[in-house]
Amino acid sequence: MASTVEAVHAKQNADPLTALILPVPDGGHAEDGFVRVRGARENNLRNVDVDVPRDAIVAFTGVSGSGKSSLAFGTIYAEAQRRFFESVAPYARRLIQQGHNPKVEQITGLPPAVALQQRRGTATSRSTVGTLTTLSNSLRMLFSRAGSYPAGAAPLDSDAFSPNTAAGACPECHGLGTAHTVSEASLVPDASLTIREGAIAAWPGAWQGKNLRDILAHLGYDVDLPWQELPRDQRDWILFTEEQPVVEVTPQRDRVAKPYKGRFWSARSYVMHTLLDSKSPAMREKVLRFMETGPCPRCGGTGLRPEALAVTFAGHTISGLNAVPMVELAEIIRPTAVLASAATASRKQASEANEVAVAITRDLLQRINVLLELGLGYLALGRATPSLSPGEMQRLRIATQLRSGLFGVVYVLDEPSAGLHPADAEPLLTVLDQLKSSGNSVFVVEHNMDVVRRADWLVDVGPRAGEDGGEVLYSGPVPGLASVAGSMTRPFLFPKPEEAGTADDAGGARREASGWLELRGISRHNLRNLDAAFPLGVLTAVTGVSGSGKSTLVSQVLADVAGAAVRSGPETLPGPEEPDPDPAEDSGPVTVEHVSGLARIDRVVKVDQKPIGRTPRSNLATYTGLFDAVRKEFAATQEAKRRGFGPGRFSFNVAGGRCETCQGEGFVAVELLFLPGSYGPCPECQGSRYNPETLEVTYLGRNIAEVLGMTVNAAAGFLAGVPAAARSLQTLQDVGLGYLRLGQPATELSGGEAQRIKLATELQRARRGHTLYLLDEPTTGLHPADVLLLMAQLTRLVDAGNTVVVVEHAMDVVAAADWVMDLGPAGGDAGGRIVAAGTPAAVARSGDSRTAPYLAAALQERRVGTER
Repeated sequence: MASTVEAVHAKQNADPLTALILPVPDGGHAEDGFVRVRGARENNLRNVDVDVPRDAIVAFTGVSGSGKSSLAFGTIYAEAQRRFFESVAPYARRLIQQGHNPKVEQITGLPPAVALQQRRGTATSRSTVGTLTTLSNSLRMLFSRAGSYPAGAAPLDSDAFSPNTAAGACPECHGLGTAHTVSEASLVPDASLTIREGAIAAWPGAWQGKNLRDILAHLGYDVDLPWQELPRDQRDWILFTEEQPVVEVTPQRDRVAKPYKGRFWSARSYVMHTLLDSKSPAMREKVLRFMETGPCPRCGGTGLRPEALAVTFAGHTISGLNAVPMVELAEIIRPTAVLASAATASRKQASEANEVAVAITRDLLQRINVLLELGLGYLALGRATPSLSPGEMQRLRIATQLRSGLFGVVYVLDEPSAGLHPADAEPLLTVLDQLKSSGNSVFVVEHNMDVVRRADWLVDVGPRAGEDGGEVLYSGPVPGLASVAGSMTRPFLFPKPEEAGTADDAGGARREASGWLELRGISRHNLRNLDAAFPLGVLTAVTGVSGSGKSTLVSQVLADVAGAAVRSGPETLPGPEEPDPDPAEDSGPVTVEHVSGLARIDRVVKVDQKPIGRTPRSNLATYTGLFDAVRKEFAATQEAKRRGFGPGRFSFNVAGGRCETCQGEGFVAVELLFLPGSYGPCPECQGSRYNPETLEVTYLGRNIAEVLGMTVNAAAGFLAGVPAAARSLQTLQDVGLGYLRLGQPATELSGGEAQRIKLATELQRARRGHTLYLLDEPTTGLHPADVLLLMAQLTRLVDAGNTVVVVEHAMDVVAAADWVMDLGPAGGDAGGRIVAAGTPAAVARSGDSRTAPYLAAALQERRVGTER
């Protein structure tokens, strides 16, 4: 790999460290093979000058918040994007969501760039693996042009095989595959009752229900016979008819009442009418209890029309091929794809082996093989993207780019190894090499030292986070970092004999279980009749390759079962600012035949990576609660009392103290005629969010906006005299978030930062013992130095008598755990079972575990660190 960079340096005929700081005159410099950045000041970058080579794999490293993403994404990629938008017609620019203009004096030698960032899939079930990769388009064309049609059936256009088009969507469920219906069981929960006794629970109460009963009696139905004894045809008509007969009724409840005209509504018609037309939330909520959600009965959950489902290829319908893992799909289409030639295919009688079929399946197979190499063979084309992890989404986009055939592009990747088992990271490196060998540059922001070691070039940013970072400590070939003493990355990339900086610092001796939580007969997704035992009072790491069932076991089954056993159910932090439910957490069936050990658990807490808020109004200070304490201190000042300002005056979310021009947002949208709209600081408050009167009140010489602008580290000293705030700030520092600003919007936080904020919020509580904490990949987005801080806090939870279960790929963390449960052996249908369980040393000796060799290496490094 290093040959590309070595050639560049040979051409430069200069030392790699000194060549990068020589003054560079204005000009393109495209011929020298470097992207040259001058005067970068984005976020915490301190007027950074740096040169990075093109046609190479460049790793950007540094602790969380050091400024590496600000350099790679906020500066280099943002500038490439800005230049592209400048070439687009002004009117067309209005249709494109644009980024910001980076704060940088000059960047030369910059090719076009493509960013592949960590983010979840779009929150719609219509977006799938197939639509994201465009493999679904090819599969639909295959069925349209080469499928086996029923005798006499007319050929269908490819749109007829898509549930997302009018031509293909099932008319009942509109292509969603899910129907919201009613059944006799949902409408009549107790069939032993008579209609007079209220057997039809879905009907309205009071006089309306009696009215419907009287109409039925007038129509000749026996309202005093138990429901279950009524003939089937009568029950079906009463519940499901669309007829609405109007009859003259004499109320049975009042013999002197005059007859009236009454209209009959079936139970289903009443429920549907209420849901569609009622203005009362309470009424809609009531009838929702009688609805059942499940696979659409008309299309069987496929979302397609019957005509499309009647067409097959290799004996499978298109919905069947969308449902199988890609590794299985590849084997189904392989026989057609490997036919010797189109001439041979044309002699075949079956349409499935014609020239078009051979061409389409061959292309499909090549594209699927890229995904198989990336370890995604367990995914099905029909898998909804909201259920994918950010790491899976990024790998799908990488595979798509690999097939795009672009040349001379800078690919900027955000932690491509995040969420990957070490075994899955190997093929990822191969794909990155392929992108480079195709004539592209690959810039990766990365914390995985194994990936960093394989890079051609390294840019290390630091030395620490926030105001203490923002400097380029080193830029050059990877081995050169070994001599940079101030780097926080160097001890983990090139550990010295006197340094024992491993997870051992936070681990200590193995703890013994105080009891066991056992679940038997677990069935969900690829977990089939699984038995699992979790030790209590210790730290357990659940490992396994992608798709092996780890998150299903911990974040879904264990969370649901254990949460249901406590009074309030499972707590999912962040609590009051919890965003909309994650579509990835579907409500599929969960079966657990037997559970024991729940009596030793008082509370269940999921600490996930969902955002701590949905809007910029949510921030670190409001989420942790420390802002309440700060506002009280401001309200307690003499000036605030003199003006009659209470704590609410210092909130930017309510009228009174906030700036009304921007409604406390701090910025306003600027609409420009014929040009793209943009955002700018509020002209009234200049981004402070408050009106002038509020800002005139100070606490220890600072106004409320200035306090929100402080970092956690700075605020810890400033607010040391406010116990409630100091406690929150200390825990935030303990988990390595001292670089964040108190008022930093939730929308700017990564998933890893959000998870650590939640953990810090939990740590500041006074509760002790008997809590089960569930964390899904807590080290995602963390530098190894930050992992040590996180492990210290998890150890603190365990030492207080709690149980911590983490789904984890970082072998340093797994090696420091007390117990390891490894799932596998592979992903999808080939996983879902426990291949090894025990102490880290015991699992490392397993011959069936794909985790074992990587864990053994981590334990060896841990022992070496201990011996030093």
